[in-house]
Amino acid sequence: MSKANFSDDFKCNAVRKNNDRGYPVADVSQRLGISQHSLYEC
Repeated sequence: MSKANFSDDFKCNAVRKNNDRGYPVADVSQRLGISQHSLYEC
């Protein structure tokens, strides 16, 4: 199974929204099926 391919805008918005709710980046990346590293680039 391949990893999901989300746009940079989508990833950055996901991080912002979830951080506002107090979710760590590790949880967000796991739910989206993408690496933590790609989310830290936002």
